[in-house]
Amino acid sequence: MSLKERLAEFDASRNRPPEVKAIIRRGIDSVRETGSAGLRIGDRAPDFTLPNQRGEMVKLSDRLSRGPVVLNFYRGVW
Repeated sequence: MSLKERLAEFDASRNRPPEVKAIIRRGIDSVRETGSAGLRIGDRAPDFTLPNQRGEMVKLSDRLSRGPVVLNFYRGVW
């Protein structure tokens, strides 16, 4: 089974009400309309500064100077 099929199966198993599905779909469509679809493989992220888990400001370029960086973004929370 392909990843796409597995994800579709997982999504179907969540049994979301139609109104929740509509809200999610509107959010996805809104992002696509603005052209803010994120980075593609091989794209370079713009430099930015964000607070870490201790509230200290961390700059992407500073971390990249030490080696590869893995970022996790959680909706509504950093």
